[in-house]
Amino acid sequence: MSRPTIYFIRHGETDWNVEGRLQGQRDIPLNDVGRVQAEEAGRRLQALVPHVEDLDYVASPMLRTRETMERMREAMGLYPDYYRLDERLIELTFGAWEGLTWKEVRKLEPQLAALRERDKWNYAPPGGGESYAMLADRVRPILDGLTRDTALVAHGGVARAFLAVACGVSTRHAASIDIWQGKILVIEGRNHRWA
Repeated sequence: MSRPTIYFIRHGETDWNVEGRLQGQRDIPLNDVGRVQAEEAGRRLQALVPHVEDLDYVASPMLRTRETMERMREAMGLYPDYYRLDERLIELTFGAWEGLTWKEVRKLEPQLAALRERDKWNYAPPGGGESYAMLADRVRPILDGLTRDTALVAHGGVARAFLAVACGVSTRHAASIDIWQGKILVIEGRNHRWA
């Protein structure tokens, strides 16, 4: 049996995105650009799916994803808060590195930064950080449990895990692939494309 189609939307931009800071599980709100991106995502989704009201809507419980979902739904003329949250969609944690930029990480802990660069998929940052492999294990049951086409608002790391698990993208490539804000990553079976 084939999996339902996933319309994956990464949350809109935050000030930490602009600064290149590792947000991970820090609850950073959208900025003005991010709010516009959320509304654009709603219009894109509406152009893509004839009956957006028939989709299941699921979001990470973080502030930036909830606000993206609500602005997106409102832009489509749907009740903003009619969606469900799934804790498993929360972004991976960068542990002790959260709040830092990659430049700062490389300066403070060059050996550890180099280890991560060598194997981004399997490396877990210090201080309780998660690897993409750990994140993939966390989100796999979500993919397996989908029962209908779904609009899903989450994070860049979650999208990378989905691409590896659902589409068979190599873990090396998935760990580094760009995940755009305001666009829609359509996952149909083992295929994916940006809309």
